[in-house]
Amino acid sequence: MGTVAIYSLFIINKSGGLIYYKDYGSAGRMDTNDTLRLASLWHSMHAISQQLSPTLGCNGIDLLQAHNFDLHCFQSITGTKFFVVCETGAQNMEILLRTIYELYTEFVLKNPFYEMEMPIRCELFDVNLAQVIQKDRVALLGR
Repeated sequence: MGTVAIYSLFIINKSGGLIYYKDYGSAGRMDTNDTLRLASLWHSMHAISQQLSPTLGCNGIDLLQAHNFDLHCFQSITGTKFFVVCETGAQNMEILLRTIYELYTEFVLKNPFYEMEMPIRCELFDVNLAQVIQKDRVALLGR
């Protein structure tokens, strides 16, 4: 029985700016510039996928599967994107992303000191996010 590896979480504003990043022990540590570049790249890929889609109504990338990781995305109606990088084949990441979005609305957007589109610095969000990630890891034991 092993735990599901959630490698990292990115929250990107509608302009493509990284407003939150959390590393959960991914193999390759990235510096700040690398995380900013990666967030910008994923925002651009999401936008390009909407334009390249052969069907109308494409909302961009929901899942990107690579050889040794999956990238799951949830986009809110305001354009804020929530990306989680996890081990290949991890289940229920859509539910996890929606839960993270709910935490974002509850603890970040309702915070009177938070300015929209700016980096997230909210202790209540961090604490509750850590609890959700830990709960998710425990719930997925033995899959």
